[in-house]
Amino acid sequence: MTMLAFTRRAVLAASLCLAACPALALDVETYAGKVTIEGTPKTVAVFDIAALDTLLAIGVTPAGVPQNLYLPELDGLKGKAEVVGDIFEPDLEALSALSPDLIIVGGRSSGKEKQTAKVAPSLDMTMNGANVVEEARDRAETYGRIFGRQAEADKALADFDAALERAKAAVAGKGKGLILMTNGPKITAYGIESRFGWVHKALDLPPAVNDVQAATHGEPVSFEFIRKADPDWLLVLDRAAAIGANDQSAKATLSNPLVAETKAWKAGHVIYLPSADFYIAAGGLKATQRVLAAIETGFSASP
Repeated sequence: MTMLAFTRRAVLAASLCLAACPALALDVETYAGKVTIEGTPKTVAVFDIAALDTLLAIGVTPAGVPQNLYLPELDGLKGKAEVVGDIFEPDLEALSALSPDLIIVGGRSSGKEKQTAKVAPSLDMTMNGANVVEEARDRAETYGRIFGRQAEADKALADFDAALERAKAAVAGKGKGLILMTNGPKITAYGIESRFGWVHKALDLPPAVNDVQAATHGEPVSFEFIRKADPDWLLVLDRAAAIGANDQSAKATLSNPLVAETKAWKAGHVIYLPSADFYIAAGGLKATQRVLAAIETGFSASP
């Protein structure tokens, strides 16, 4: 047998193996433990908005989505994907009709994989919030492996890392920040160990207050607290806007004589973060980039 004939036979054998042999199983570390995925999923249903955001960033279009998508950037999915529940509860009947190869839950639907696993292999991709930036990167890499889109994930991560570095450079040396969330007329503060503390950690932004309670829903605070903290910067999340509630806006709530006495307010250093990106889609690759871009823009506007 000539070398050329041998080579052709080897190539043919490899091709036949690729066609006949199933894709290798992939072990995926999830919030609920390790799950093995057989082959590359073709039809996926997703309940977690952060996961939806990241999947679209790497070129994966889901076939099933929740009723409310919250982010304007996800509006393109309306009419193209089937509604299979909401971000809290899967609709098992709709899921069964869709017959997906894979189901992804997480965040507000965390734990529902026990139900959805009756329909298809399910992953709980909840982020624990300890390090949102690293978790966002990890999720993107994982989805790249699951869907065979590693190159797309690498490109999306390069863009993400560049946005992170730009925001970090903009923040450097500009003073201390205080993260506030308004919920209508109510105000809560978030410290460095809170669910939003990743902003302080990832960007090296010193906190204006070191002993804010690390509660999931923040520490309820008064206008007097904000005045006493006297931050150089206020980073504000409007929860009502994030969830689409018709309630008093963050700007209206913070338009108060005591807040007006802070260095941040006097200097115009009040950054209203993209609410749904920060609150609903925390850890989504593009959503987090938009948060970083808002911070970069806000800090860059100040000398």
